Amino acid sequence: MNIHEYQAKTILAKYGIPVPRGFVAYTAKEALENAEKLGGGLWVVKAQIHAGGRGKAGGVKLAKTKDEVKDYAAKMLGMTLVTHQTGPAGQEVKRIYIEEGSSIKKELYLSAVLDRVTSRITFIASSEGGMDIEEVAHKNPDAIKKVTIDPVTGYQQYHGRTIAFGLGLSNDIGSQLVDFMDKLYKAFMETDASQIEINPLIINGDGKLVALDAKFNFDDNALFRQPDVYAMRDEDEEDPLERKAAKFGLSYVKMDGNIGCMVNGAGLAMATMDIIKLYGGEPANFLDVGGGASKEKVMEAFKLIMSDPNVEGILVNIFGGIMRCDIIAEGIIAAAREISLDVPLVVRLAGTNVELGKKILASSGLAIQPADDLADAADKIVRAVGKKAAA
Repeated sequence: MNIHEYQAKTILAKYGIPVPRGFVAYTAKEALENAEKLGGGLWVVKAQIHAGGRGKAGGVKLAKTKDEVKDYAAKMLGMTLVTHQTGPAGQEVKRIYIEEGSSIKKELYLSAVLDRVTSRITFIASSEGGMDIEEVAHKNPDAIKKVTIDPVTGYQQYHGRTIAFGLGLSNDIGSQLVDFMDKLYKAFMETDASQIEINPLIINGDGKLVALDAKFNFDDNALFRQPDVYAMRDEDEEDPLERKAAKFGLSYVKMDGNIGCMVNGAGLAMATMDIIKLYGGEPANFLDVGGGASKEKVMEAFKLIMSDPNVEGILVNIFGGIMRCDIIAEGIIAAAREISLDVPLVVRLAGTNVELGKKILASSGLAIQPADDLADAADKIVRAVGKKAAA
């Protein structure tokens, strides 16, 4: 789960991490009122969407007068912001953040992420803040510094000193960074985060470290014990199909292809998408129905796939362990009849009650193509979709 910048900064402030003062606004009038509350002579008007690259897309503006704050807010609210992370459709701006201006002497980059290679939390830092870290890593890999935290010991001061020394920071700024990373680590652990990104982390005119921007990602599986975090969820920022899937306990991610996939097990789902690509097709989604789905859950998964207008064919790939193949077959048939399926459907079943499942599908009277194995299934669905497109 993601949250907005202003929400992320609320969490950071709770842990004693310095952030600029600011207030969220939903109207231009509220934006003006917020600027008046902040005082001063420089404000930053920031679009609040769950995507990076806002500044390059016109979603961050510096205002030197209160009239400019109001004007920028009026133009920004309701606009569709297109960044490299939103995709071509963009994201509508429904709220903005009015923040006090900051003097900037130096921009840095700092993040804490869950490293899947080491299964540990890793801090990543760079002396080149304000840029895409991927771009920095590509053009100047020596500017990237990393330190991995042993879960037994947790964060230690030498971790921070290692990063500070690697970035060439002064003793004073280095000491601040040691404390900053300590607090960031606590925030990461106590909120069940999967990533915290501070970009840029600035050294301001007073020589203090300040989180000028912040991004949090959280482990969805831990949200049940994070009610305060879950309360920050903004469903308007989520894909409607993914949101619907979550209500039925389905793991669904929309993609750009035209072959819908229904699979049980994340690893098998990834393998299914890979082999579709291998045979020249493009998967339309990742969908894991889980290990013990009911007939009703299978029906909802099927209908979810078909609610994507880009889907021109469906591949069902089920290995029945806990899940029985006959239950899958019944769910497929019920869903196909309910939505009047008019696209090619290839089904590969293996495991518990597989022969019964195949018999149910064969006697359904529906145009279902059975497959002997995964390669056969991928070949058949790619060919079927290709023939339909040619026709």
